[in-house]
Amino acid sequence: MNIIVLVKQVPDTSEVKINRETNTLIRDGVPSIINPYDMYAIEEALRLREQLGGKITAVTMGPPQAAEALKEAVALGVDDVVLLSDRAFAGADTWATSYTLAKGIKKIGNFDLVIAGKQAIDGDTAQVGPETADMLGIPFVAYIRKIEKVENGKMTAERMMDEGYDVVETSLPALITVVKEINQPRLPSLKGKMKAKSLKVTTLTAKDIDADENMIGLKGSPTKVVKIFPPTPRGQREVLTGSIEDQVATVVKKLKEQSLL
Repeated sequence: MNIIVLVKQVPDTSEVKINRETNTLIRDGVPSIINPYDMYAIEEALRLREQLGGKITAVTMGPPQAAEALKEAVALGVDDVVLLSDRAFAGADTWATSYTLAKGIKKIGNFDLVIAGKQAIDGDTAQVGPETADMLGIPFVAYIRKIEKVENGKMTAERMMDEGYDVVETSLPALITVVKEINQPRLPSLKGKMKAKSLKVTTLTAKDIDADENMIGLKGSPTKVVKIFPPTPRGQREVLTGSIEDQVATVVKKLKEQSLL
Protein backbone atom coordinates (compact mmCIF):
# COMPACT_ATOMS: atom_id res chain seq x y z
CA MET A 1 0.00 0.00 0.00
CA ASN A 2 1.47 3.35 -1.05
CA ILE A 3 0.63 6.16 1.34
CA ILE A 4 1.27 9.89 1.08
CA VAL A 5 1.30 11.89 4.30
CA LEU A 6 0.79 15.65 4.17
CA VAL A 7 2.81 17.51 6.79
CA LYS A 8 3.32 21.16 7.56
CA GLN A 9 6.04 22.98 9.45
CA VAL A 10 4.42 25.49 11.82
CA PRO A 11 5.68 27.94 14.45
CA ASP A 12 5.68 26.57 17.98
CA THR A 13 2.53 28.29 19.27
CA SER A 14 3.98 28.64 22.76
CA GLU A 15 6.59 30.98 21.30
CA VAL A 16 4.52 32.97 18.80
CA LYS A 17 4.36 36.73 19.21
CA ILE A 18 2.63 39.40 17.14
CA ASN A 19 4.14 42.66 15.92
CA ARG A 20 1.52 45.18 17.09
CA GLU A 21 2.67 47.79 14.55
CA THR A 22 2.44 45.61 11.45
CA ASN A 23 -0.11 43.09 12.80
CA THR A 24 1.99 40.20 11.52
CA LEU A 25 3.50 37.16 13.21
CA ILE A 26 7.08 37.56 14.40
CA ARG A 27 8.73 34.46 12.94
CA ASP A 28 12.39 35.39 13.36
CA GLY A 29 13.95 33.29 16.08
CA VAL A 30 10.73 31.34 16.66
CA PRO A 31 11.27 27.55 16.72
CA SER A 32 9.29 25.49 14.21
CA ILE A 33 7.75 22.06 14.67
CA ILE A 34 5.75 19.56 12.67
CA ASN A 35 2.08 20.43 12.96
CA PRO A 36 1.01 18.28 15.97
CA TYR A 37 -2.01 16.76 14.21
CA ASP A 38 0.25 15.64 11.37
CA MET A 39 2.21 13.53 13.84
CA TYR A 40 -0.89 11.34 14.22
CA ALA A 41 -1.15 11.10 10.42
CA ILE A 42 2.46 9.92 10.22
CA GLU A 43 1.92 7.34 12.95
CA GLU A 44 -1.20 5.95 11.29
CA ALA A 45 0.66 5.63 7.99
CA LEU A 46 3.43 3.72 9.77
CA ARG A 47 0.91 1.35 11.35
CA LEU A 48 -0.77 0.69 8.02
CA ARG A 49 2.58 -0.04 6.40
CA GLU A 50 3.39 -2.48 9.19
CA GLN A 51 0.14 -4.32 8.49
CA LEU A 52 -0.04 -4.12 4.71
CA GLY A 53 3.48 -3.33 3.49
CA GLY A 54 4.18 -0.64 0.92
CA LYS A 55 5.80 2.79 1.02
CA ILE A 56 5.19 6.07 2.80
CA THR A 57 6.06 9.43 1.24
CA ALA A 58 5.80 12.63 3.28
CA VAL A 59 5.01 15.80 1.33
CA THR A 60 5.09 19.42 2.43
CA MET A 61 4.94 22.84 0.80
CA GLY A 62 7.11 25.55 2.25
CA PRO A 63 10.42 27.41 2.25
CA PRO A 64 13.74 25.49 2.15
CA GLN A 65 13.84 25.22 5.96
CA ALA A 66 10.68 23.08 5.83
CA ALA A 67 13.04 20.27 4.85
CA GLU A 68 13.76 19.88 8.57
CA ALA A 69 10.16 18.79 9.17
CA LEU A 70 10.54 16.18 6.45
CA LYS A 71 13.76 14.91 8.00
CA GLU A 72 11.91 14.52 11.29
CA ALA A 73 9.29 12.45 9.47
CA VAL A 74 12.06 10.20 8.13
CA ALA A 75 13.45 9.81 11.65
CA LEU A 76 10.02 8.53 12.65
CA GLY A 77 10.06 5.92 9.88
CA VAL A 78 8.79 7.51 6.67
CA ASP A 79 10.44 6.06 3.55
CA ASP A 80 10.70 9.08 1.26
CA VAL A 81 9.99 12.82 1.27
CA VAL A 82 9.18 15.57 -1.22
CA LEU A 83 9.48 19.30 -0.56
CA LEU A 84 7.44 21.62 -2.77
CA SER A 85 9.40 24.85 -2.58
CA ASP A 86 9.42 27.87 -4.87
CA ARG A 87 9.21 31.62 -4.33
CA ALA A 88 6.14 31.50 -6.55
CA PHE A 89 4.32 29.51 -3.82
CA ALA A 90 4.67 32.35 -1.28
CA GLY A 91 1.51 33.96 0.06
CA ALA A 92 -0.71 30.99 -0.79
CA ASP A 93 -4.05 30.66 0.95
CA THR A 94 -5.66 27.25 1.51
CA TRP A 95 -6.95 27.08 -2.07
CA ALA A 96 -3.59 27.78 -3.70
CA THR A 97 -1.85 25.51 -1.17
CA SER A 98 -4.24 22.65 -1.95
CA TYR A 99 -3.71 23.14 -5.68
CA THR A 100 0.06 22.97 -5.21
CA LEU A 101 -0.14 19.88 -3.00
CA ALA A 102 -2.48 18.16 -5.48
CA LYS A 103 -0.09 18.87 -8.35
CA GLY A 104 2.79 17.53 -6.27
CA ILE A 105 0.87 14.37 -5.40
CA LYS A 106 -0.01 13.81 -9.05
CA LYS A 107 3.67 14.20 -9.91
CA ILE A 108 4.55 11.49 -7.39
CA GLY A 109 1.69 9.28 -8.60
CA ASN A 110 0.89 5.69 -7.65
CA PHE A 111 -0.77 6.19 -4.28
CA ASP A 112 -3.59 4.39 -2.49
CA LEU A 113 -4.21 6.73 0.42
CA VAL A 114 -3.39 10.30 1.45
CA ILE A 115 -3.41 11.05 5.18
CA ALA A 116 -3.26 14.46 6.87
CA GLY A 117 -3.91 15.88 10.31
CA LYS A 118 -7.37 17.35 10.77
CA GLN A 119 -6.00 20.92 10.68
CA ALA A 120 -2.88 23.03 11.13
CA ILE A 121 -2.46 24.88 14.42
CA ASP A 122 -1.28 28.09 12.74
CA GLY A 123 -4.40 28.55 10.64
CA ASP A 124 -7.00 26.17 12.10
CA THR A 125 -9.05 26.26 8.88
CA ALA A 126 -9.22 22.47 8.29
CA GLN A 127 -9.67 23.32 4.59
CA VAL A 128 -6.52 21.97 2.95
CA GLY A 129 -7.51 18.30 3.35
CA PRO A 130 -10.90 18.48 1.63
CA GLU A 131 -9.71 20.98 -0.99
CA THR A 132 -6.76 18.79 -1.94
CA ALA A 133 -9.04 15.76 -2.24
CA ASP A 134 -11.39 17.72 -4.48
CA MET A 135 -8.53 18.81 -6.74
CA LEU A 136 -7.31 15.22 -6.94
CA GLY A 137 -10.84 14.04 -7.73
CA ILE A 138 -10.83 11.39 -4.98
CA PRO A 139 -13.13 10.66 -1.98
CA PHE A 140 -12.55 12.53 1.27
CA VAL A 141 -13.43 11.61 4.86
CA ALA A 142 -12.68 13.90 7.81
CA TYR A 143 -12.05 13.29 11.52
CA ILE A 144 -11.05 9.63 11.30
CA ARG A 145 -10.48 8.19 14.76
CA LYS A 146 -9.93 4.55 13.77
CA ILE A 147 -9.22 2.63 10.58
CA GLU A 148 -10.99 -0.69 10.93
CA LYS A 149 -9.84 -2.44 7.77
CA VAL A 150 -8.39 -1.91 4.31
CA GLU A 151 -9.11 -4.58 1.73
CA ASN A 152 -10.35 -5.11 -1.81
CA GLY A 153 -9.75 -1.50 -2.77
CA LYS A 154 -11.89 -0.15 0.08
CA MET A 155 -11.35 1.27 3.55
CA THR A 156 -13.72 1.07 6.52
CA ALA A 157 -13.16 3.59 9.31
CA GLU A 158 -14.75 5.35 12.25
CA ARG A 159 -15.42 9.06 11.81
CA MET A 160 -15.64 11.09 15.01
CA MET A 161 -18.86 13.05 15.46
CA ASP A 162 -20.14 15.39 18.19
CA GLU A 163 -22.02 12.51 19.77
CA GLY A 164 -20.30 9.20 19.10
CA TYR A 165 -19.02 8.14 15.70
CA ASP A 166 -20.07 7.02 12.23
CA VAL A 167 -18.77 3.90 10.51
CA VAL A 168 -17.94 4.88 6.93
CA GLU A 169 -16.66 3.02 3.90
CA THR A 170 -14.79 4.62 1.03
CA SER A 171 -13.18 3.39 -2.13
CA LEU A 172 -9.46 3.89 -2.64
CA PRO A 173 -7.55 5.98 -3.48
CA ALA A 174 -8.93 8.45 -0.96
CA LEU A 175 -7.81 11.27 1.31
CA ILE A 176 -8.54 11.26 5.04
CA THR A 177 -7.82 13.63 7.91
CA VAL A 178 -7.26 12.16 11.34
CA VAL A 179 -7.85 13.27 14.93
CA LYS A 180 -5.54 12.74 17.89
CA GLU A 181 -7.73 9.95 19.25
CA ILE A 182 -6.58 7.65 16.45
CA ASN A 183 -3.23 6.65 17.99
CA GLN A 184 -0.22 7.59 20.08
CA PRO A 185 2.72 8.83 17.95
CA ARG A 186 6.01 7.01 18.45
CA LEU A 187 9.41 8.51 19.14
CA PRO A 188 12.08 8.59 16.42
CA SER A 189 14.44 5.61 16.34
CA LEU A 190 18.24 5.77 16.28
CA LYS A 191 18.20 4.14 12.84
CA GLY A 192 15.68 6.71 11.65
CA LYS A 193 17.74 9.59 13.00
CA MET A 194 20.82 8.32 11.20
CA LYS A 195 18.88 8.02 7.94
CA ALA A 196 17.43 11.52 8.35
CA LYS A 197 20.87 12.99 9.04
CA SER A 198 22.22 11.90 5.66
CA LEU A 199 18.97 12.42 3.75
CA LYS A 200 18.96 14.50 0.60
CA VAL A 201 15.49 15.99 0.36
CA THR A 202 13.87 15.92 -3.09
CA THR A 203 12.71 19.46 -3.91
CA LEU A 204 10.17 20.21 -6.63
CA THR A 205 9.48 23.70 -8.00
CA ALA A 206 6.39 25.08 -9.71
CA LYS A 207 7.90 24.14 -13.06
CA ASP A 208 8.66 20.60 -11.89
CA ILE A 209 5.01 19.93 -11.04
CA ASP A 210 3.64 21.76 -14.11
CA ALA A 211 1.76 24.26 -11.95
CA ASP A 212 -0.26 27.07 -13.51
CA GLU A 213 1.32 30.34 -12.31
CA ASN A 214 -2.16 31.85 -11.98
CA MET A 215 -3.17 29.13 -9.48
CA ILE A 216 -0.27 29.29 -7.03
CA GLY A 217 0.99 31.66 -4.37
CA LEU A 218 -0.52 35.07 -3.84
CA LYS A 219 -1.72 35.31 -7.44
CA GLY A 220 -3.73 32.11 -7.13
CA SER A 221 -5.22 32.94 -3.72
CA PRO A 222 -8.83 34.20 -3.73
CA THR A 223 -8.52 35.20 -0.06
CA LYS A 224 -6.10 37.69 1.48
CA VAL A 225 -5.13 38.27 5.12
CA VAL A 226 -5.85 41.94 5.80
CA LYS A 227 -5.10 42.03 9.52
CA ILE A 228 -3.98 39.73 12.31
CA PHE A 229 -4.19 40.60 15.99
CA PRO A 230 -4.33 38.96 19.41
CA PRO A 231 -7.72 38.93 21.17
CA THR A 232 -8.26 41.74 23.67
CA PRO A 233 -8.12 40.48 27.27
CA ARG A 234 -11.50 40.61 28.92
CA GLY A 235 -12.56 40.63 32.57
CA GLN A 236 -10.49 40.57 35.72
CA ARG A 237 -8.52 37.71 37.15
CA GLU A 238 -8.21 36.81 40.79
CA VAL A 239 -6.04 34.08 42.31
CA LEU A 240 -7.67 32.32 45.24
CA THR A 241 -5.63 31.02 48.16
CA GLY A 242 -6.33 28.94 51.21
CA SER A 243 -7.79 25.47 51.57
CA ILE A 244 -9.95 23.89 48.85
CA GLU A 245 -13.01 24.37 51.05
CA ASP A 246 -12.26 28.08 51.52
CA GLN A 247 -11.67 28.57 47.79
CA VAL A 248 -14.94 26.81 46.89
CA ALA A 249 -16.82 28.93 49.41
CA THR A 250 -15.31 32.09 47.92
CA VAL A 251 -16.27 31.04 44.38
CA VAL A 252 -19.86 30.27 45.46
CA LYS A 253 -20.12 33.63 47.22
CA LYS A 254 -18.88 35.53 44.19
CA LEU A 255 -21.25 33.68 41.85
CA LYS A 256 -24.20 34.48 44.12
CA GLU A 257 -23.17 38.14 44.20
CA GLN A 258 -23.29 38.16 40.37
CA SER A 259 -26.61 36.31 40.37
CA LEU A 260 -25.05 33.32 38.56
CA LEU A 261 -26.27 30.88 41.21
